[in-house]
Order: sequence, then C-alpha cells, then structure tokens
Amino acid sequence: MIAILVVLVVLALFGAPLYAIIASCALLGFWSAGVDLSVVPIEVYRLADNPVLVAIPLFTFAGYLLGESGAPKRLVRLAQALLGWLRGGIALVGLASSALFTAFTGASGVTIVALGPLLYTALREARYSEKFTLGLVTTSGCLGLLFAPALPLILYAVVAQQLGLDEPVRVQDLFLAGALPGLLMLVLLGAYSIWQDRAHGSASVPFSWSEVRDAVRDASWELPLPFVVLGGIYSGYFAASEAAAATALYVLVVLVGIRREIPLQRLPAVMRESMVMVGTILIILGVALSSTNYMVDAGVPYQLFEAIRRWIDGPLTFLVVLNLFLLALGMVLDIFSAIVLVVPIIVPVAISYGIHPVHLGIVFLANMQIGYIMPPMGMDLCIASRRFQRPVLELARATLPFIALLLVSVLIITYWPDLSLVLLKRSGA
Repeated sequence: MIAILVVLVVLALFGAPLYAIIASCALLGFWSAGVDLSVVPIEVYRLADNPVLVAIPLFTFAGYLLGESGAPKRLVRLAQALLGWLRGGIALVGLASSALFTAFTGASGVTIVALGPLLYTALREARYSEKFTLGLVTTSGCLGLLFAPALPLILYAVVAQQLGLDEPVRVQDLFLAGALPGLLMLVLLGAYSIWQDRAHGSASVPFSWSEVRDAVRDASWELPLPFVVLGGIYSGYFAASEAAAATALYVLVVLVGIRREIPLQRLPAVMRESMVMVGTILIILGVALSSTNYMVDAGVPYQLFEAIRRWIDGPLTFLVVLNLFLLALGMVLDIFSAIVLVVPIIVPVAISYGIHPVHLGIVFLANMQIGYIMPPMGMDLCIASRRFQRPVLELARATLPFIALLLVSVLIITYWPDLSLVLLKRSGA
C-alpha cells in the first residue's frame, strides 16, 4: 500500500490530473478497509442529486457570456461616470468594477484578462504610477470572491452540506456573510488609493450628469443583474438554483438576442469553454467527497483535532495557524480544489473549537483569494505577468502594499466574527 501511495505522489508531481489522484486515494482507502468500491460512484450520484449544485454551471455560463461581451467596457464606463470625479476616483473605479465582475464570473483571472487592459490605460492616463497601476490591476481581480453570486461561496456551501453538520450551511448564508468582509477589503484598498492620489496628484474625471445618464443607459441591461440574483433569493421568490437559471437566461437573451454581441455561431464555443471549467470542478468535487467519507469513517478529523489540541489550546491560536496554512495553500492550489479537498477536514476541527462554519467559510475564502496574489507563486501574478508582459517579480513587488492591507482585513475578519455573522443574525437565519 505504501508503494502505491508513493507511485501516486510521483504521478501527481509529474502532472497527473488531480481528480485521478484523489479518486485513486479514495479507492485505495476503501479497499484497504474492506469496503465495497461501489461507494465511490454512489457518492458521485448522491452529489448529482443536490439541487444547489445546478447553480454552479448556470452562473458559470452567465459569467463566461459576460466576459465575451462588451459588458466589461460598459461596467468600467458606468463606474467611472459615478466615481471618477472623486479623489482617487479612477482607482476606485478599478476596485469596484473588478469586484463586481469577479463576483459574476467567479474567476479572478478572467477579470484580469477582461478588465485589466481597460483599467491599466485609465489609471496611467490619470497619472498613477506604473507600480501602483500594476499592483491595483493585479490585486483587484480577486476582490469579488466574497460577493454573491461568486462560485466559491456556492461551492463551500455545497461541500459543507455534505458533512451532515448540526447547523446547516445554506448558500444564502454565505452570500450574506461575505458582504461586509468584502466591503471591508474594498474600503481599505480604496483608502490607500485615495492616499496615493494625494501623494501623486492623479488626475480625475469631471463629473457630468449627461455622462452618468449615457453610461446608465448604456449599461441598462446589466444593471438589473444584482437585483435578479440577490433580490430574488432574499425575497424568497427564488432558490439559489432558480436565481442562477434566471440569471443565465437573462444574460443569454440580452447578449445574444437583444444586444447581439455574441453571434449564435460563437455560442457553442462559449458553452463548451464554461462547461469544461464546470466539469473540472464537479469531477473533483465528486471524488473528493468520496475521499472525505473514507477519512470521516477512519476518524481522520478526530485524530487531527487530537493532534492539534496538544499544541493549540484555544480558537484564537487555531485561527492564526489556519490563516498561515490557507495563505500558503492559496499560492499552490486553485480555490475550487482547495475547497473540496481541505474544507471537509478543517470544518469539523474548527467547529470543535467553537468556530461558526459560516464564519469559517469567509475566513477560508478571504485567505485563499489573497493567496492568488502572494509571491512568488500566486496564480493571478502569473496571469497578470502574461497579460501585461511584465516579470512576475515586478508584479509581486507592486502588489506588496495591497497584500499588506488585505492581510489586515483578514485579521479583522478572523477575530471579529460578527462582521461575517451580523447580517445572518439580523435576517433571522
């Protein structure tokens, strides 16, 4: 058995698909325990029966359609018309529009590719320094992962629901919990941007009611989207999966039928690209939950808790260690794989320390999104390096002030749980 594990590790190092390695480990574990191996496909089938899971492909498809259209330009124009006249307004435009776009696409890399060139040009024309501009454009892509309807929020809820917790974790709980922590990150980076404006005398855009009117008219079809998703869910009119279906249908009709920005012949390619991403997530999720079942049956979370308790005697210290672990994990593993692999292990341990699973989810995702821009291996650093033809180390230096502020926000989010939970309490959830 040890020899087989060594072979699997070697295969992983040589680039074998992650789902194949996880599935092999699950099958090996069940086989060694004398359990019928049919438990793995049964677990995948049980996952497919989860109604919340339908939201993932639908929101992903809507996000890919938005990325293919002129929506990024309209979004930047609207934000610039509303905020560009403020001190540091162009930088605030970049932060706000990137966060909103990432929330709907669910992928920070897509935001860097779609919005990055537009924001880079606008910031340089506003006389922001090259270093600040590269740092903001690289960083802002990850800011929307705490805002609804970002896919990581949905995926965390799906995984947590499979664990049979005493206190269920709903998708709408994560949507509410991420709002204030996400705003905290935006406020801290916005304050830094305003300070940069004061230091360097960046140019602003004169306010114009006519430009606001034209920008609102230009983006009139995109503006209802947040109300369709959030209003539908919290009014009780939509479930999360139904809101996803309404969003996908709305985006499809608007961009293909009304605006005609995506030709019908291009539509199958967009579907294929979005579903390849979804397929990757779902197959990893299925085999990872099978592996999780084996670890639960083997008592791995309990053994892990007992091992940790020898060194860590309270939730505050546990959260410090968890933050360090998640930051490192975010540099080497994408957020979707991290959720399905790590969340089933750490949730029972965190609950044993008295940490609310929804609060844990926001702490988890906040750390993981910073890991995307942590030098030297952050995924967004590599994407921005290719997009802007800059060395990774140059981008890493440019992002350091932003990382420092985001780390401050993570500490606040971690040790002030009410920031994440207050909206849930007020809603009676």
